[in-house]
Amino acid sequence: MPQQRLAVVVAALWWGGITALSFLAVPLLFMTLDSPAMAGPVAAKIFSLQCWAGLGLGLALLMILRRWRAEGASIAPVALTTMGFVLFAMLLALVQEFGVAQNIVTARASGGNLRLWHGVGSAMVLGQWLCAGWVLWRLTRQSDAA
Repeated sequence: MPQQRLAVVVAALWWGGITALSFLAVPLLFMTLDSPAMAGPVAAKIFSLQCWAGLGLGLALLMILRRWRAEGASIAPVALTTMGFVLFAMLLALVQEFGVAQNIVTARASGGNLRLWHGVGSAMVLGQWLCAGWVLWRLTRQSDAA
């Protein structure tokens, strides 16, 4: 039971962090700072921080879920699917950090298709948010049943 609660807390931090940073802090930056040129670099740092936090929290969840699965707890059948969603969200974060973010910087400097790369990055953040939300939902559903 303590592992289950820990997993719920970790998943809640992950989903809540994406929600707060991506959907509240970054839009607020662009609304309050004088220009997108000022807000952009700060937003990029926030997204990078979110990536690394998501990877750390995702890794913690994987370790907890792996232990549950190994112990054969009642959550074991759910753990494998949940691990898949955690891994997919972590993959999205890595691609966003090391692929999309670099293309945004390059597009901004070279006059490339900035709108396309912002759209791809936004879709990846949305994908991470949906995966983290699904994991949180699934873990709390299991907590209620236990």
